[in-house]
Amino acid sequence: MSMDLNRKVVTKNAYRVTKDRSKTALRVRVPGGAVTAEIMGLVADIANTYGDGNVHITTRQGFEVLGINWKDIEKVNKMVQPIMEKLDINYKDKDKGYAAAGTRNVAACIGNKVCPKGAYNTTELAKKIEKVIFPNDFHFKVALTGCPNDCQKVRMHDFGIIGMAKPELDESRCVSCGMCERKCKKLSTGAITYKNYKPVRDHDRCIGCGECVLNCPTGAWTRSPKKYYKLAIMGRTGKQNPRLAEDWLLWADEESIIKIMKNTYEYVDKYIDRSLPKEHIGYIVDRTGFDEFKKWVLKDVNLPEEAIMIDRIYWGNSIKYPGIK
Repeated sequence: MSMDLNRKVVTKNAYRVTKDRSKTALRVRVPGGAVTAEIMGLVADIANTYGDGNVHITTRQGFEVLGINWKDIEKVNKMVQPIMEKLDINYKDKDKGYAAAGTRNVAACIGNKVCPKGAYNTTELAKKIEKVIFPNDFHFKVALTGCPNDCQKVRMHDFGIIGMAKPELDESRCVSCGMCERKCKKLSTGAITYKNYKPVRDHDRCIGCGECVLNCPTGAWTRSPKKYYKLAIMGRTGKQNPRLAEDWLLWADEESIIKIMKNTYEYVDKYIDRSLPKEHIGYIVDRTGFDEFKKWVLKDVNLPEEAIMIDRIYWGNSIKYPGIK
């Protein structure tokens, strides 16, 4: 296979150019990181039939099937089809494999289906986002974490979605033990204080971690059934000026966050530097200015009344290298 002729085609089809130019590796998407044993068996079948028997679990919670011959790509794509269908991955043509590779696999921590600190089902939301944003050639990275502990390290992504639990107090169940105040002070932000022997929550200090709920011995504190999220934006790794994402929205809703992501694709389509092989969103925001970014991505977005938006974000934690502006 002529790499000069086919490189763009095969990489878009989710195949990697490897050190061994006679071989490739297939990237298998797993939205939210949740996979059944049956799907793992199908991945193993590809590895044993057309690969070298090795599978690498990626940092984005997908699989890379190693040691595939270029000539076997069409056969591998047919074997990938049932995996895509079982994971409900969007595709354009049956048995043709993945239709894009620019937008990376949506990664997520295990969420509230297992973790007591998780404020929402991260896998379910990851799959919703996957259906909206894939396939697409733009280089987006999205990650979800169930609570402010951020086990998924979402602040290293273009969009980091952090679960927030809004605590609600049933005063009739409160015995004034002070446990919520102590735990909030030691483990979180000290958002709870006692007045007249009753806990009072400072909403401006509360980060929605849910420690008060988890540690209340009488169940006086509970999580609001309504789901809330914090959205951190424009984190990045890479060669030039890696930086952490900054918090932009607090107490936001799921619908608004998904709409903002959809709008961001339109913004990138307008402003991306097409002379480059790829360009991270953060560099585009740096170039156009944050106000222009907001103008595009907030179109037709109706945030809930409780939501807090940071008007101006400064990414002051970028790593600067000599000679790089």
